[in-house]
Amino acid sequence: MSTQTRSAAEAILDGIGGADNIASFTHCATRLRFQLNDSSKVNKEALEAIPKVLGAVPQGGSNYQVVIGGDVATVYDEINALPAMKDGGPSDADIKAAARAKAKGKVPFMDEFFEYLSDSFRPILGVLLGASLIIAFASILDAFGIVDFRAPDKPASWFFVDAMWRSVFYFLPLMVAYNAGKKLRIDPWVPAAIMAALLTPEFLNLTENPAVQCVVNDTLGTEQCTIPIFGMTMQLPDYGGNVFVPLMMAYVAALVYRFFQKIIPTSIHMVFVPFFTMLIVIPLTAFLIGPFGVWAGNGIGAGLSWMNDNVPFVFALAIPMLYPFLVPLGLHWPLNALMLVNIQTLGYDFIQGPMGAWNFACFGATAAVLALSIRDKDTVMRQTSGSALAAGLLGGVSEPSLYGIHLRYKRIYPRMLVGCFAGGLTVALLTLGSNGITTDAFVFTSLLTISVFNPMLKYVIAIAVAFVVSFIAVFISDYRTPEERAAQKAAAAGAGAAALDDAPAEAAAPDTATEAPAETETVITSPAEGEVVPMAEINDPVFSAGTLGDGVGVIPASDEVYAPVSGVIVSAMKTGHAYGIKTESGVEVLVHIGINTVKMKGEGFAPAVKKGDTVKAGELLATVDFGAVRAAGYDTTIVVAVTNTKALAEITPAGIKKATAGDIIITATR
Repeated sequence: MSTQTRSAAEAILDGIGGADNIASFTHCATRLRFQLNDSSKVNKEALEAIPKVLGAVPQGGSNYQVVIGGDVATVYDEINALPAMKDGGPSDADIKAAARAKAKGKVPFMDEFFEYLSDSFRPILGVLLGASLIIAFASILDAFGIVDFRAPDKPASWFFVDAMWRSVFYFLPLMVAYNAGKKLRIDPWVPAAIMAALLTPEFLNLTENPAVQCVVNDTLGTEQCTIPIFGMTMQLPDYGGNVFVPLMMAYVAALVYRFFQKIIPTSIHMVFVPFFTMLIVIPLTAFLIGPFGVWAGNGIGAGLSWMNDNVPFVFALAIPMLYPFLVPLGLHWPLNALMLVNIQTLGYDFIQGPMGAWNFACFGATAAVLALSIRDKDTVMRQTSGSALAAGLLGGVSEPSLYGIHLRYKRIYPRMLVGCFAGGLTVALLTLGSNGITTDAFVFTSLLTISVFNPMLKYVIAIAVAFVVSFIAVFISDYRTPEERAAQKAAAAGAGAAALDDAPAEAAAPDTATEAPAETETVITSPAEGEVVPMAEINDPVFSAGTLGDGVGVIPASDEVYAPVSGVIVSAMKTGHAYGIKTESGVEVLVHIGINTVKMKGEGFAPAVKKGDTVKAGELLATVDFGAVRAAGYDTTIVVAVTNTKALAEITPAGIKKATAGDIIITATR
């Protein structure tokens, strides 16, 4: 467990008011989701100051979200592992039930409904994204005429490729049923098994039975079949890819499951509770819930299709303008479900096209922030916006941009909405007289999935307009207010050795008030003999991301560690593994010996200096038993970082691969 993750977990727990303030606690793809006993105890500023936190977003009432990004599952696990959560904090499973029991009125019910939708889809986001990229790959081959994926006589190899993505969408009802059952706190395999009964060859082959009767639905252009079962008429719809039916079925199954839990002795629960639930709910689903769910999905899909056909201009504008407000609240899940319904019932979806305008307007705003951060040499925002932009353009995921940047700076949203409107207007104008921009696959709207949209050229023009307009609007007017720009500049000028990752008491920030003469250079030498590696290759996310400043790493070949510059020791860990040195010219250098070596508690480290000492470049800082460090399982790399990088004009690594102690490895220019 990394010190970085552990300290972030503890800081987040403190920031939301401690374990006793948590009523329920879960996470989605990028966010920690809290329901709190008292939301006034949250320290929003403290949460957003935590390096791992991209944003802290109150959701109204007692709900609160802390945005982490791709590492959210790890942070969630680390918070749950904290002693406060185990000893005095509430159980994620037990307290949720109590919170739901207390919920009264329409708003809590709606919150619970959307949480049910979200948690039924969230765990399968990864496989949905993976399948969408396979579809995109197939569509590119189809677009260039390499393979006709729609041909009934295509080679067997490409049928196999179809199986790779259809596995997700055809069996989607099973996955949704399992997640829904888990959310409802029953054995999730029970609703999964119930849904699976309607996808078996035995059920599907009923359409070939001589007793079956089929009619054509003129509205949808589909064939609807029925068959008598035990004297009752049962419809035989295609449940592959359906999402409404498993959501409704799982809720009914949970009611039946809990009923039998109450009346059946505990000793035989394992056998008879699932047995009676399946015995009742499978026929109930086949005769009633399933046909109703299909009918409801068809009805909603047909209604949206009517709107797209009859008022396409309004529809194309409404979708990209609504999404920026739906996503932060988690209210976009029903529309995602409807996209899947459209594909199942109509054979195509018309929501994802205009939705792409919102996504690329979002990514355009993020790109503008990245450009501004590069111009301003803002390392932290450059890393945040760069990773968010990559997640968006390559994965179609907007949450890192939304929560990491856009909701933190109020100037971005109005400008991004201009891009959304421009993209939606472009869709509306380019598709007049048609049924809009459509796709026959559920995908995440990214650069990699452009080929699945039809007409593709019009889609490209629309998302390009949304991206460029949003980029220009944010870049020209900036994403920060004058006060925020001034605060960031002051923070950059004051950043120093307090950035030591695990030295809250010892690593006090040095005084940076004294300005050195302009255009002065400070050479930084190797603290030891060994291999020199770029900062980006250091096996620690904080250092490799440049969060603590630019620099290099040295993999030592000897046990002596020397001062890389002359100056004052402004911070020195008692464990002997980290030192902060401030030069006369104002350059602040961190020498961090090994990765996570604070856990060795000083064993194997013999400091030769203390805080307040004055050293010259080449003087001994510490003697380290690197053999003991390796034996303990820790990386021996010595990190040399210029912690006030933002206050300097340029940090230039020498680019050498090997160094002896005293060789120049970095030049710092003021």
